Amino acid sequence: MMRTLFAVAFALGAITGSAQAMPLAPFGAGANGDVIAVAGGCGDGWHRGPNGGCLRNFANPAAHACPRGYHIGPGGACRGNGR
Repeated sequence: MMRTLFAVAFALGAITGSAQAMPLAPFGAGANGDVIAVAGGCGDGWHRGPNGGCLRNFANPAAHACPRGYHIGPGGACRGNGR
């Protein structure tokens, strides 16, 4: 009796268990023109920094506060990368 009940419950679960949380997009559906891809949610010309804030992308190396191979460390002084 218990095996029959378990088999019926399993069969009903297998039949009705084909629901999908999110249906697939139809084949050939292109990208939506209403969506604009941005870098990390910061917008064009900005990127997400190490602490989650938005930082400006610099295309001009002369615009950096520190020379190549250095970064701004604690207190605002230039420190070598990797130190």
